[in-house]
Amino acid sequence: MLSVDEWVRLVLVGVGATAVMDVWSMILKGLGIATLDYAMVGRWVGHLRQGTFVHARIGKASPVQGELALGWLVHYAVGIGFAALLVGVYGVGWLLDPVWLPAVVVGTVTVVIPYFVMQPAMGAGIAASRTPTPWRNRLRSLLTHVVFGGGLYLSGAVLKHVWA
Repeated sequence: MLSVDEWVRLVLVGVGATAVMDVWSMILKGLGIATLDYAMVGRWVGHLRQGTFVHARIGKASPVQGELALGWLVHYAVGIGFAALLVGVYGVGWLLDPVWLPAVVVGTVTVVIPYFVMQPAMGAGIAASRTPTPWRNRLRSLLTHVVFGGGLYLSGAVLKHVWA
């Protein structure tokens, strides 16, 4: 069982890694590369409450009140959940002495969620197979999750130095 201190560290690592991923997405947007619209995540979650899991095209689904805020909330909650996965697999000791390889491995492996859950549920098909540029979209998702893994490590390393 985690102590309060360890829970706080875990949450901060998840939030930090997600923020690193968001900076990456802003860089991509600045280069004219489309990234995930978190309002669509919120829309999808909002429709879950109505019993709809899969959409032909999430952008064509009826809007949900507060979908953008809901999408961002879910985005950060998932980042915290992935940080918990890292700690669950590699142990609470990782929070106190972070190592880059486990963080990047976990971050990379988490790409299975967009490939096999989010993209199909939002109408893009398994691993973006129904999009005009599936391989480009797969690579973008993979790189984003590698960056998230780097963010896990970076957040853990920063916390190690500022949280004595």
